[in-house]
Parts: sequence; structure tokens; C-alpha cells
Amino acid sequence: MALGDLQRLGGPEGAASYLRSLIPAPESVAEPVRQIISEVRERGDRAVQEFTERFDLSGGQARPLLVSADELDDAIRQLKLDVVAGLQVTITNVAEVAQAGVGSDVTVDLAQGQRVTLREVPVSSAAVYVPGGRAAYPSTVVMGVVTARAAGVIDVSVCSPPGPNGEIHPAVLGACRLLGVERVYRMGGAQAIAAMALGTETVKQVDVIVGPGNLYVQEAKLQLSSMVGIDGLAGPSDLLVILGADADTGLAALDLLAQAEHGSGSLVGAISPSGPVLEALERDLTQIAQANPELDLADCVLFETSSPKEAVALANAFAPEHLELIGADVEALAPAVRTAGCLFIGAPSATAFGDYVAGSNHVLPTGGAARFASSLSTRHFRRRMPEVRVGPAAEKLARAGAPIAEMEGFAMHAKSMRARIEENEQL
Repeated sequence: MALGDLQRLGGPEGAASYLRSLIPAPESVAEPVRQIISEVRERGDRAVQEFTERFDLSGGQARPLLVSADELDDAIRQLKLDVVAGLQVTITNVAEVAQAGVGSDVTVDLAQGQRVTLREVPVSSAAVYVPGGRAAYPSTVVMGVVTARAAGVIDVSVCSPPGPNGEIHPAVLGACRLLGVERVYRMGGAQAIAAMALGTETVKQVDVIVGPGNLYVQEAKLQLSSMVGIDGLAGPSDLLVILGADADTGLAALDLLAQAEHGSGSLVGAISPSGPVLEALERDLTQIAQANPELDLADCVLFETSSPKEAVALANAFAPEHLELIGADVEALAPAVRTAGCLFIGAPSATAFGDYVAGSNHVLPTGGAARFASSLSTRHFRRRMPEVRVGPAAEKLARAGAPIAEMEGFAMHAKSMRARIEENEQL
């Protein structure tokens, strides 16, 4: 845990750069991922199976790529009732919020008489990558599948790397069954992204792939992004908490340490215009961390600012994945927040709720991408397709457009437009 000197670092912008420098740059895996994609392109299922045996099973025999319907049914029976109930709450809330983001067609009638309609069209198919192996993330299944379905995508598949025993965790499979997903694949890593982007004998090619993953998964999404839509490139998780003069530091400490559970590279920080509040937070963090030695506070940074507004300025410059405002004086500045993956306002609004049951999506932009990117939403599964009806406007548009085409050296473009004038004159 460290106390940052805002002024020495050059104010909010300099402090934001310092915070980003604490996250180690990822190693380059471009070449091995390129080789994996090439193998999957050439050898399909067999290559995916071999990479699964090498990376996930420690040399063991891989199970069939496609999980059977009976296995999905059995997974539900293995889950505790309170887990199933919690997943159902998550499904309902995420679906309601996601559905609110679905746009409708927009029609514009223009001055020359033509009409342009922007049609909202869902993609035909999508896949959700769910990290796995030694851990289970059924919540990620919900975030991806529910949002795709709300967008109007009927054909949604899921893939997740198997554990050393060759199986996907029952919680992941159970979530798939609750959501009615019929196509679940035992595969992970770059080979899974390649298989879904390219298609194999067993794996169906999809239009969009979403979901977090390791360096190999992200690099594969990057290399294949010209062939398949992606949600973005996920990096280490981060959380900033802005604390007002009356903030509950005990709750803030729990939230920061909860975010630190995401593992090495996760960055957590607190900002406050109150020195005593930061001192109280530091005591709370130390006390909780001592009782939980598995938690690492090495990447926790505290900043004292001159005012609540300067605290928000630092947060906007950093563009955190998660941002919490706790305390009346800072909560009032919520409208001034412009760059955060997800904003949590008030002491009851723990970031952890957003990871599971609040209804917001936990697939969020990381690494400062909140400056230009959004959380996973129906927009990642829909596209706007213009529909143009020129009609009687052809003459006016041809007289305006043909000279531009000729200036650009496209004579046939000009002739194509002027032909509509001649056609109208003959009518």
C-alpha cells in the first residue's frame, strides 16, 4: 500500500499516468497465438483437441468438444438451490437492463425527397467465452448469453476450458442449461477463439465473440478481429473509490480488498479530499488484510486531493473499470463522472453487486479503455444497416453528386447517377 503525492506527480493527469504505470505491461504472445490460429485453420478439431490436452489437461485425454444435453441436465442437479436461485435473480435483472438498451429503427426524410432508414439488425450468431479451468464463473455465462439474447441473437454458444479432469465446472454448465444454451464446447485459450472465428468440423463459426480471458485469449481476439466481431480486449481489473468526508471506510476497505481478489495485476486505489478519512481507510485495510493474508495490497494506492472536484478529475483521467463514490459530498458529483466502465454511487452500492446481481454487466472496459468503450451491451450484438429509398429525389441528388464523383476520378459513378436523371426525363 502506498500514499501517492498528487502534486509531485503533476496533478490528476500525472497521477493517472502513475497509476497506469503500476500495472505491468503484458508479455507478447503474438507469435505463439499466430501459430495456434494457423493450426486450427488447417487442422480444425484435431488441433483444438491437441492444444486442449497440452494446455488444460496436462497431457491427459481430451473429452469430446461438444458437451451433451444429458451433461447439461446433470449439472443443474449438482448445484445448490441457493446458487440456482441467485443465478435466476442475476438472469432476470441483467435481461431487464440489457433489453432497455435495444434501439429501434430510425427513419429520416431528407430535403431532396429521399428517405434513409437506419435499421437495427442483430447478428446471426454469437459465442461467449467463459474463463475456467481451476475456477468457475457462471456469472460470466449470464452476462454474455442474456445480453446476446436481449439483442435478438437466437444462436448463442458458450465455450469454457476444461479442468485437469477434462470437465467444465458444473456451475458453468448449469448456468448454460438455465439459459437454454444448447451448444457448449470444452475448449479454451487461443484455440477456442480461433475455432469459433474460423469454424471447424464440430465448432460452428460465429459472427461475434465476447467475454474475458487470459493473454492468449485477448491476443487471439485481436488477431481475428477482422473476421469476427469482439467486445474489446480485457486486461487486469481495477477499482477506484472516491471517499467523502463522511464516508464509511470499513465498507470501502472491503470493496477494495474484494477487487484485489481478482489476482495479480489488479489495481485498487482510493481518493479523498480528507486526510483523516484516508488514514482511517488505511487502518481498516491493514486490519482486514492481516486477517486474510492471501490478499495482496501491494497495488493499492491512496491519494489525497484538494477538493472533491479534483478527486473526480483524477478518476476521469484514469478511466477506471469500476468507480465508487461514497459520501454525500462526492456522490453529488456523479454527473461529472465521464470515464468509468461502471459507476457505483453510495455506500450500499458495492462493486460486488455489479459483478453478480445488480443488473449491470460485469464485462467492462479495462486498461483505461473506458475513455472510448462501454460495458458489454446489446450494441455489441447489433448493427445499424442503412436502407435508402431515393425515389423522385434522384434528379436533385444526381446534379449534386455527379460533379463530386467526376472530381474524384470516378466517371462511372457520375454516369450511374446521371442515368437516373435521364430515366426520370423519359417517364
